[in-house]
Amino acid sequence: MQWLQKVRHLTGQPIGISLTNGQGTSGILCGTSNGKLQVIEYLYQAQFALKQYDFYMIQDIHGFPPCQNQRPLY
Repeated sequence: MQWLQKVRHLTGQPIGISLTNGQGTSGILCGTSNGKLQVIEYLYQAQFALKQYDFYMIQDIHGFPPCQNQRPLY
């Protein structure tokens, strides 16, 4: 679980999660608790949910890259 080493640096940041079943998700990393990764995910409108993923379900986590285009789009 090499991804566990990234948790401390990525807590509070937007992340992408690769799951062992081939799926993925994204959200804000809240931390870990009792062998689970805690992530706030957007549902719809103004609703968010704290979701927990067991460590064995996670293949890797990645921080979001910065935006390349800093100019306003019109």
